[in-house]
Amino acid sequence: MCTTYAAATLAESIRNAGGTVERLLLVRLNPAVEHKTRGNAALAVHTDLDADTALGLAEDVLDMAETDDPRTNPGAIVADCDPEDVPPQVATFARETIRSIQDPMAATTLADVVGFARCQRGNGRGLVGALAAVGAWAALSDWTYEHIAYRERDRWGTERAVDSESVRAAAEEYYPEVWDTVDRASGYPVCVPRTPCPILYGIRGDDPTACRAVADAIDSEPIARRATFVTNQGTDVHLQDATLDAVTADSAYRVTGTVVEASETRAGGHVFLTLEGDGATLDCAAFEPTKGFRNRVRSLKAGDRITACGEVTDGTLKLEKFAVRDLVRTEAVTPDCPDCGRSMKSAGRNQGYRCRDCGTSADGKTAQSIERGLERGWYEVPPVARRHIAKPLVRGGFDAPTHPSR
Repeated sequence: MCTTYAAATLAESIRNAGGTVERLLLVRLNPAVEHKTRGNAALAVHTDLDADTALGLAEDVLDMAETDDPRTNPGAIVADCDPEDVPPQVATFARETIRSIQDPMAATTLADVVGFARCQRGNGRGLVGALAAVGAWAALSDWTYEHIAYRERDRWGTERAVDSESVRAAAEEYYPEVWDTVDRASGYPVCVPRTPCPILYGIRGDDPTACRAVADAIDSEPIARRATFVTNQGTDVHLQDATLDAVTADSAYRVTGTVVEASETRAGGHVFLTLEGDGATLDCAAFEPTKGFRNRVRSLKAGDRITACGEVTDGTLKLEKFAVRDLVRTEAVTPDCPDCGRSMKSAGRNQGYRCRDCGTSADGKTAQSIERGLERGWYEVPPVARRHIAKPLVRGGFDAPTHPSR
């Protein structure tokens, strides 16, 4: 059972118990964590139901989890306060959990110190996400939306029946308020999962009304339940500004450096290059699933200066987007003879160049302008390869021109 479905189930139980649900919060945490769901999601339900009743309903939902799998260790925390009034150390914990790895014991201890009730199944690792979800509303300011439609239970694990053409038409009509619905280059409906989870499709955007409108326009199999989540998806809140010498594994960064040499395409179609700066170097990679984005990376040359964004794992930054800051515009070439136009030949080591026919000479190579397949500004992976938490360029707010991928 996926985490958003659990939250939607809990919200329904709260309403049945006489409580009001103000909002459902979907919080994407550090994408570099080893122990995670595919999108590393944590959920919060903001309600006026009393804490004791809410805790009992949360435990009922935890009992639905498939805890026979040792990787499934869900947890829930109930905070008896308004979401914006959580203790500041809980808000800090939420920010840190989005950007780095946290110990489950730290979450347990902090929850107990501030007096929040908790319950868990398995080893309690899920309490990290639970506490982060509790603190997220006070910690973050940039929010987007996702409207999720769920399948009827007897269809879980079977092929989804969603009309791709209706998805593409709705995506086109409501872009850019609604984004990452379809990958234009491949035609693939990004909003439709490929996993055997209960989700039929999820529509993301900056306007909840537009997200619901896109959902309403999609022709599909019957829908069992719908829910709209407020979320930090598409915000880049996971990225930390850092110098190249300060990055560490298992976190995501925004770093600036100079390309050391031309990129290299390795087995599997993965493209690698190295950045240099701040007395350090850092390998960066555009992996095969990023498709055409790799050509942008291949277009970079030694001497170009870029800002790169992505998760660092095993000493390599996995590129989510990059910004061209400065491009090399010339290259050194063998000079042509000013009289006959032929290319000169070397006159010997450190003796420049000479035209053997005309006798003209030149001290060294000359600078020649080169065409570049890139412009100043931001480039990004296509929607089909974008992390949930990564900010699409179409949302704006970047420090240079953008070249969005649709």
